[in-house]
Amino acid sequence: MPEGDTVYATAHRLTEALGGGTLVRGELRHPRLSTVDLAGRVFDRAVPVGKHLFLRFGGELSLHCHLRMDGSWRVYTGRAPITHQTRAVLGVPGATAVGNLLMEMALLSTSDEHRLVDHLGPDLLAPDWSDEHQAEAVRRLTADPARELGAALLDQTVMAGIGNVYKVELCFLLGVSPWTPVSGVDAGKTVRWARKLLLRNALNPVRNTTGDPRRGRALWVYGRRRQGCLRCGGPVLLHSQDTRVTYHCPRCQPGPGPS
Repeated sequence: MPEGDTVYATAHRLTEALGGGTLVRGELRHPRLSTVDLAGRVFDRAVPVGKHLFLRFGGELSLHCHLRMDGSWRVYTGRAPITHQTRAVLGVPGATAVGNLLMEMALLSTSDEHRLVDHLGPDLLAPDWSDEHQAEAVRRLTADPARELGAALLDQTVMAGIGNVYKVELCFLLGVSPWTPVSGVDAGKTVRWARKLLLRNALNPVRNTTGDPRRGRALWVYGRRRQGCLRCGGPVLLHSQDTRVTYHCPRCQPGPGPS
């Protein structure tokens, strides 16, 4: 599912394929944008901000979109498949990018991009990440010490980029259950590990939190209800937390469970 690393990799792929090229095809298949034709504009680059994606064109114009749960961009060098799920088609000589099931599509001035992401916490994959970003993420994470860690990690206004897979795996690496209050963990370490996990996978085609490249050993507990915990072999439990499924190993992750 699209998380910060997926959006980062998507931006990298789009920039590599289209960057600097003049669009020969620029269709936006969205009710509010269906009359827009971007053909003739230069594709500058794609910029990720957490789970948000901005596609920048010459003339200070940006296309904002969100992948949500099912959205994707694919690049083709041959004939590009267009379906009823296609929301955008951007083509330069030799390559065509197709966006399917995109959400929150909007055209805006590049200088106004910040208005759509100002509410977000520090972007864990920001190229200019600094001690100030780290401190701000810690401040936001600890603002409500009693909040369940799993819920706080998914809150994009705390840190931008973490999705359900990283939430689950980060709680495992911290050795606590997802229902542990924020006050029960080292907030600084939590932020550092979150950034480390996303950076490690930013351009990795197969998401991996264990460091083990072997098939079936990429994740510690996420999706391992049948196989069991990769570390101890014990049962992995599946529950719901704030309407999202969560996995945890009660043996390796002591602490409170779901109410």
